[in-house]
Amino acid sequence: MQGRKKFTPQLFYELSLDRMVPMDNFYRKINFELDFQFLYSSTKQYYDTEGHQSIDPVVFFKILLVGYLNNINSDRALLRFCSNCLDVRLFLGYDLDEELPWHSTISRTRGLLGEDVFLQLFRQILSLCIEKGMVRGKRQAVDSAFIKANASMDSLVEKEVLDDASAFVNELEENSEYKVTPTRKKLVNQHHSWKEEAYKGMPGNTKSERKDEDGNAIRPKFLSNHTHYSPTDPDAKISVKPGKARQLNYSGQVSVDDAHHLITGACGSTSGSKDSAIFNEIMDQTLANFKENNLQPDEILADAGYSSGESLSYCQKRGINAFIPNFGQYKSHREGFVFNQAENRYECTKEGGSNAFLPFKKEAIDSKGYTKKVYRSSEKDCGKCPLREGCCGKVTKFKKLDDSIHKPLYDAMHEKLNRDKNYTTYLTKRRSSTVEPVLGTLINHHSMKRINARGIKSANKHVLMAALSYNLKKLLKFSTRKAKSKAQIQDLPKVKSWLFPKLQNTTFISLN
Repeated sequence: MQGRKKFTPQLFYELSLDRMVPMDNFYRKINFELDFQFLYSSTKQYYDTEGHQSIDPVVFFKILLVGYLNNINSDRALLRFCSNCLDVRLFLGYDLDEELPWHSTISRTRGLLGEDVFLQLFRQILSLCIEKGMVRGKRQAVDSAFIKANASMDSLVEKEVLDDASAFVNELEENSEYKVTPTRKKLVNQHHSWKEEAYKGMPGNTKSERKDEDGNAIRPKFLSNHTHYSPTDPDAKISVKPGKARQLNYSGQVSVDDAHHLITGACGSTSGSKDSAIFNEIMDQTLANFKENNLQPDEILADAGYSSGESLSYCQKRGINAFIPNFGQYKSHREGFVFNQAENRYECTKEGGSNAFLPFKKEAIDSKGYTKKVYRSSEKDCGKCPLREGCCGKVTKFKKLDDSIHKPLYDAMHEKLNRDKNYTTYLTKRRSSTVEPVLGTLINHHSMKRINARGIKSANKHVLMAALSYNLKKLLKFSTRKAKSKAQIQDLPKVKSWLFPKLQNTTFISLN
């Protein structure tokens, strides 16, 4: 007979939320592993002693944690999810008849609490992972990924350059968060004068508003952080990767231990700078996290985007054994010239040449802002050289070479990477296989694809919450797997002789 279920609501129910949630529930495990009580003392400084009671800081962080664990980026959607889930209600301490906080309370509290509280929670979970033996400390891989800012490209406005730079600065300081210095005014002026000729006749160069067939405004094709900014979120910067559209982004930096792919450092930074400019930020936090747990990383792996004199100097001063490939402009040697370190000069060795000397002349800043040492020969040495035209040019009568002021550091890194090429190849593969899957998991499963707040401080909190959620999930999986992997010898009840006569009086080994 076909059965049909009929639902008849009862007037009264006798039930318990605790009995309705299984004992092996994921959120019960979190409460068992992690003690949130330290948050009360950590957040006390952000509250006054009088007035209405705020949301419980432990409840606030638990709500955020649920959002990052379930890849929910909207506060409204997050509160609906928490309200509908019995296990989440038990995790938060809200019974069936209790109403959860309003979504605006979450956003206001997120802005109220400082970055230090989020960092403390991250370190608390990291310490638990280290106690479980999940961090080896031998090798850390560093990388970054773009995070879409909570601002549209349509919000971009072009920076106006006035004749009176000081008046422009004062006006911006009074009416906007975006500050412009006289130095920035000069750079913008240069960019505009260059753009007029280079972009002549190209889309976005005309002042008239262009629209597509649907009536939507067409944004300028050529946009730059030198010429445009977003009043909606001034900290967000225009950035692009090959094959992807330009958008306003932040950058999420992570450092990952290669033993169990655990995140040992995480921070949010601007995407308008190169990775090399913010290498010290992620390393400062990583080293501080290790120091708290009496550890010291042996090797730091990064790609060529982190290569700079400042990064290499940072590692040298702190005794860090870093493996960072030199960027593309680096030249290990100059063809036809050798460097005399004792005399601090280049010497021409070209066959048939005049064997000219190129002594050090000065330090100069090039168009990209790099400080370089300039070496130049005299016109007397190169003016009548038979190789002058191919070496110096048709008009120039002297040879000029320039090197970065950090060239000795680049040379040392070049020598280290070529000392054992097999080991260098191994480290390159090890870096990509360690940190890139972690970034992919953070972006696709832990809400790091897009930030739902504004400002660099909010971006840093966002990255820290995504990272600690990832570490927490790894911690729970590691604890469960370790418990199950222990082999136990059990005396199972004797089986019926008439079912399995050959298995009588047999001891079984269970590997569950």
